[in-house]
Amino acid sequence: MKVVSVNVGLPRTMTWKAQTVTTGIFKRPIAGRVRVRTLNLAGDRQADLSVHGGPDKAIYIYPSEHYVYWQGEFPELELPWGIFGENLTTEGLREEAVNIGDQWRIGSAVVMVTQPRVPCYKLAAKFGREDIIKRFLASGRSGFYLKVLQEGDLGAGDAVELVQQDGHGVTVADVVSLYRDGADEVGLYQRAVQVEALSAGWRARFQQQIEQRSH
Repeated sequence: MKVVSVNVGLPRTMTWKAQTVTTGIFKRPIAGRVRVRTLNLAGDRQADLSVHGGPDKAIYIYPSEHYVYWQGEFPELELPWGIFGENLTTEGLREEAVNIGDQWRIGSAVVMVTQPRVPCYKLAAKFGREDIIKRFLASGRSGFYLKVLQEGDLGAGDAVELVQQDGHGVTVADVVSLYRDGADEVGLYQRAVQVEALSAGWRARFQQQIEQRSH
């Protein structure tokens, strides 16, 4: 497990559907060591802090393995690292193998997995196509967010070392599946709401599903 590319960017404005949009989704690979801070990487910012950023979404990871799939879906597009707005493009960290609450050391920083990414219209604006939002969610290739437990620095090529694995066994893929498809049994919902690392909004959503299924 390792970091393939570190990508940062500051918010910029663009036009989408005749509207001016400010977004931090444009990231570019950078060389050297980068400072990991509680709310972001040095040189990186989120635009709309009401829905992006914050301690639970300080860093966004996207697996490099997914790029082959998307290149097949969009053969006409160039897909450089960071194209999906991720801060860290990684190797060996697929959603189905990563638990919510897992803690890792990357460089000298310690981070924790908190939640998958649910794409918003800004992904559509960047790619210039509305269908990518549904296709992104349907693919299960969501990537996921990290909370910074210990500030430090990191760089491309750094190993991602497991510090502690969350014992609930609720993967990023599980949460995406619950969000996208729901579940007939309440068992996975019940496990998910017990994961303290999962944000309060996600747990409240799943608790509501539990209550609806118990009536």
